Amino acid sequence: MRLLHTSDWHLGRTLHGVNLHEAQSAVLERICELVEDPPDGVPVDAVVVAGDVYDRGVPPVESVQLFEWTLSRLSQVTTVVVTSGNHDSAIRLGYGAGLFRDTIRMITDISMIDLPVLLDGSDGVRAAIYGIPYLDVDHARSALARGGDLLPRSHQAVVGAACERIREDLAARPGVRSLVVAHAFVAGAEPSDSERSIAVGGVDRVAGTVFEGIDYAALGHLHGPQAPECAEGSVVRYSGSPLRYSFSEQDHTKCVLLVDLPATGPAVVTPIEIQQPRAMATLRGTLDDLLADPAHAPHEDAWVRATLTDRVRPDSLMDRLKSRFPHVLQVFHEPDAKVERGVRGTTAVSERDPRELGSDFIAYVTKAEASEGEITRFVEGYEAAVKAQALAEAQEVA
Repeated sequence: MRLLHTSDWHLGRTLHGVNLHEAQSAVLERICELVEDPPDGVPVDAVVVAGDVYDRGVPPVESVQLFEWTLSRLSQVTTVVVTSGNHDSAIRLGYGAGLFRDTIRMITDISMIDLPVLLDGSDGVRAAIYGIPYLDVDHARSALARGGDLLPRSHQAVVGAACERIREDLAARPGVRSLVVAHAFVAGAEPSDSERSIAVGGVDRVAGTVFEGIDYAALGHLHGPQAPECAEGSVVRYSGSPLRYSFSEQDHTKCVLLVDLPATGPAVVTPIEIQQPRAMATLRGTLDDLLADPAHAPHEDAWVRATLTDRVRPDSLMDRLKSRFPHVLQVFHEPDAKVERGVRGTTAVSERDPRELGSDFIAYVTKAEASEGEITRFVEGYEAAVKAQALAEAQEVA
């Protein structure tokens, strides 16, 4: 049996104010093409989406339409199983689940955890696909409790309880391979800057051993593809997001995972790279260097984060950078020659020598030692302001 594992589409998200709808459409087009025309000709029996379909509970109309288009296209050639993530509104995402055709399965309700999607692969392998939607701890510790006692207030407790129910159902299905689609933070995995914290009481992680007895755990939530530690006999993977959502992800190779689940033995996972619609680059140097250095030519069409090291912040900085890098998104000014300034005591500003005051002010603004010319200009301005104030006071008295 072959499955395609993806997650964290975050439809409706922006990148430093830039609408990503076009970029998201491009990567979803690529996913549809992979399913319609697999690289090795082996058909994909199911696509699993492990949560965070949308970036917020009430997504933009164009994002809903994009999801509908993708779901309709995929479901014509395979079965699609979707769970909700912490960014989704589970109720909104799951609306219409009871009306969809058999090739569209939305698992967004906690009561559906131990009700698998039973699937027969093109090679005769039978699998049970279980969905664990993102579990809000305060709700799940009651909904998944047994015997009247609340579960401990932790992700470990509620995800563990969900997996226990799945194992109980599996016990009555001998010979059936198992797959769990879950949205959680497994200990040992590495987050990036674009994920929303799910910490409760300061703890947001679960142990990979909670998936013991499960053949394959298709995880969502973390945006980098990775394989956290898990129980022996299980395979646990994050597919990561198919699109880069922060500069902390600029070195990620974005992908989807093709998962081959044989009749016996461990799942075999093959990453398939998703070409990014636009590259990302972090650049550092003086403005003149960034604008002239031919080494930066490959980044001219990338989303750029630039750090300028000029001693003084250049005028019209963003406009000048955009003349070469039209997709620059972030600009920082961090002069290389920083001046460490000590505490000058508690002398009132009005009582300090204007040269000393000007030197400190210029060093604070430019992060560099003030030149003699800059101090002179500051003193001239200071003296002119003092004279103007004295003249104004004299006129008031008169």
